[in-house]
Amino acid sequence: MVYRKTMLPYLLLLLLAHAGWVTTADLANCSLVKNIFILAGQSNISGRGGVINHSNRPGVVNEAWDGVIPHECQSNPSILRLSGGLRWVEAQEPLHKDIDVNNTCGIGPGMPFANTVLKRDPSIGVIGLVPCAVGGTSITEWAPGGFLYKQMIKRTKAATRGGGKIRALLWYQGESDTKTLEDAKMYKLRLERFFKHVRHDLELPNLLVIQVGLATALGPYMELVRKAQQEINIGNVKYVDAKGLQIGPDYTHLTTAAQVQLGQMLAEAFLRN
Repeated sequence: MVYRKTMLPYLLLLLLAHAGWVTTADLANCSLVKNIFILAGQSNISGRGGVINHSNRPGVVNEAWDGVIPHECQSNPSILRLSGGLRWVEAQEPLHKDIDVNNTCGIGPGMPFANTVLKRDPSIGVIGLVPCAVGGTSITEWAPGGFLYKQMIKRTKAATRGGGKIRALLWYQGESDTKTLEDAKMYKLRLERFFKHVRHDLELPNLLVIQVGLATALGPYMELVRKAQQEINIGNVKYVDAKGLQIGPDYTHLTTAAQVQLGQMLAEAFLRN
């Protein structure tokens, strides 16, 4: 079925909000997927590499993705993504185009992660990526019981209907929690609670979590949030530090080249595990 481009974002939002309507018949090829990875958090894992603001006026946003796809991010028949409509399709950039629908999406770390894993371990089989990230979201918006959390769990459970194993949660979030001292101080407690609930609700008590240390912030308390990330005190949580990677002209988002590097770093952390 073909939809008019102008209606697509609204239809996709309906699909996300009512994902329970989708039946297992819509996941006909899900038996191909052997390794499932969840991508969640905010804009730097959703992907803003190559997204440019073409407005020259302060406070005015006119963003567009430049469409440049590095070879590390190219499609591969062995890399699938779970679409907003809960269908496995061949993964293509931008991975979050029908998930983070209110923002302009570009290159993220998901494709270079998957391509690096496949290159290093060709025997691993088909990789299924489950994009769930939404730009600008705080850790409280990911609290168990909230919309984002419920959609992530629902999408992940849908991804496993035909088999396959959830291998890891790739998590990059926290920029929004640097705005106030209270949120920065509460970040460790809230993040640990989030990870524990994810494991409980997916019935995977030892699920590998690979979290990314902040490279940028939206407020003055980045180091407090970074400290909280480094001090997470639950087992099987790995830390990959994005600090020092190239930042775009908005001083907030990683560039395309940095996203490629981050994806490779995440892959190395997974493969070491």
